[in-house]
Amino acid sequence: MTHETALADALAEAFDLGASDADGHDLEAREAEARDLEAPDLKSHDDETEAATDLARARQAHTLAQQLEALLMIADEPLSAVSLATATDRPVRDVRRELKALSADYSGETGGPVRGFELREVAGGYRFYVRQSLDPLIADFVQQQTPSKLSQAALETLAVIAYRQPISRGGVASVRAVNVDSVVRNLVGRGLITEVGHDAETGAILYGTDDTLLGYLGISSIDELPPIAPLLGDPSEGFEE
Repeated sequence: MTHETALADALAEAFDLGASDADGHDLEAREAEARDLEAPDLKSHDDETEAATDLARARQAHTLAQQLEALLMIADEPLSAVSLATATDRPVRDVRRELKALSADYSGETGGPVRGFELREVAGGYRFYVRQSLDPLIADFVQQQTPSKLSQAALETLAVIAYRQPISRGGVASVRAVNVDSVVRNLVGRGLITEVGHDAETGAILYGTDDTLLGYLGISSIDELPPIAPLLGDPSEGFEE
């Protein structure tokens, strides 16, 4: 009997295991280990189940009007009735009816006060807007809160809009490769750019320069902007062999 065999027998005897029991115990351990390796990752499934449960509870605990208000509150672009119906898991006709009721409520048509914002249907979608009669108040507030000088990011964004208008925020972001939402809001607040329409396919707001910018630049038309090509330098520069 080898030293290793004697040690194994001693361990089996100490734990009141026969040779066959010890072998069986090892087999069970190996099988358990194999099952652990083959078992699917249940954590991600549990997370998905928990998220679905939370979503169902939120939908059940809040009215359709509350859900629509929450979704519209975070929207940067108009949301279609279909997308809102999908998000709330409600029929499109119910969503349209509730949107109409909300718009009437905000405008004081149901006996309540007229709100400082309104729900508009534009470009096939819905979005909150400041009530037009309050535009002077908002413009004055933004100008007071904004430094007098434009940042480099604002200047670059303004240049993209000036030369490529009309253009959406997404279009500007693709050119600059950064998020431009706050910069665009800043430029709108300063009166340097303005909404000029909506993209026919996506419904995204299109921006263009405002007459205020022309006044700052001392030109009467955007066509008087200097050609951009000469400002880019030699396109072959830096590529010499």
